Amino acid sequence: MKRRKLLICLAEYPPFHSSGIGNCVYCLVNQLKKWIDCRVCSPVGSDIELCNGDILKRFSDFYVGGVRPIYGTYFWYRVNKYLQTNSCNKYDIVWIHNPTPFFLKGILKSTYNKNLITIHTTTSFYPRNQLIHKVMLGIVSMAEKHSFQNQVINGARFTAVNPEVAKELEWLGVNREKIRYIPNGVNTELFKPSNNKKMLRKKFGIPENDLVILSIGRLTEAKQPFKLIEVFSKIEKEMKDVTLVIAGKGELLERTKEFAEEKKLKNVIFLGYVEHEKEAPDLYACSDYYIMASKYEGQPLTLLEAMASGLPCIVSDIPNLKIVEEAKCGLIVDFNDIEKVAEEIVEYFGEDNPRHAKNAREYAVKNLDWEVIARRYLEELEKIR
Repeated sequence: MKRRKLLICLAEYPPFHSSGIGNCVYCLVNQLKKWIDCRVCSPVGSDIELCNGDILKRFSDFYVGGVRPIYGTYFWYRVNKYLQTNSCNKYDIVWIHNPTPFFLKGILKSTYNKNLITIHTTTSFYPRNQLIHKVMLGIVSMAEKHSFQNQVINGARFTAVNPEVAKELEWLGVNREKIRYIPNGVNTELFKPSNNKKMLRKKFGIPENDLVILSIGRLTEAKQPFKLIEVFSKIEKEMKDVTLVIAGKGELLERTKEFAEEKKLKNVIFLGYVEHEKEAPDLYACSDYYIMASKYEGQPLTLLEAMASGLPCIVSDIPNLKIVEEAKCGLIVDFNDIEKVAEEIVEYFGEDNPRHAKNAREYAVKNLDWEVIARRYLEELEKIR
């Protein structure tokens, strides 16, 4: 039987500044290529590079800042033009991840009835703090709603990485019958518990005998790193031998370090960027708890990796992190009440939580392993003829 050809389009892909979406697709491609021919189209690092990859490589640090949204928009413009030149005829299916809404109509028109759109986050529901962000995101969200309500997409199929994202799509005008929830996944062979925590801690300079709380991911406003520092400052006053490890870069990294210094915290370690496959598994495995103070998420890979590593998880009380409640593997708190959160966490640490650790690992293996998730996507792709 002839293998079908799949074109996957997304605005980021490893190894260059790929966050959750790029890492997710990378893992899916490794699984899906067992059954289907896959070609990836992104700005750089993929089979088909649209935009100037040399510019991206030279100015990659600048790209992470204000240039990123502009470059991403330009990429989707190029995708639109690429598909309109009949290039899509080379493929049986075109799979699109989080497209810029301005070009969604054109892209879907070129790939009518042979496309799958996966939405990781929606612009309309993303938190906005600064005035410029409110204005820009407001404009984009209007375009997003117009695009999703447009009749051109009636033949398209959608997947959402979180039940709440599925609800957001429905609010934006997508027919509920066209949306399927498929979560992100995790490599449960790579991310797993370890019995050698002390040895692994030496690798990262983490105190061998402390209770270790891990936060990993880009430091952005949505992640609320300042609230995390405030909460830990109160935990540190109540507990001895506890360390907060923060891994990841981002526009708020330096300001977060400064804030920790202002709070005179002694037991916070900033590791900066850690390599996803080479370092991150050991970092999870040598920690005791995972913490996430975000006010908005799609479905973060770091949370799933923590669960696969057998870590009880302490997360914000936001809908998109309800998987912790479903898996019965942690504590859900409201980071808007710093005093109460600190008290709840200290009390939680005083309990015996092996069941939460076991639940986290079991849930990840059964429901979130990449092969399980890839087969669910394959079912959706098989419906497109």
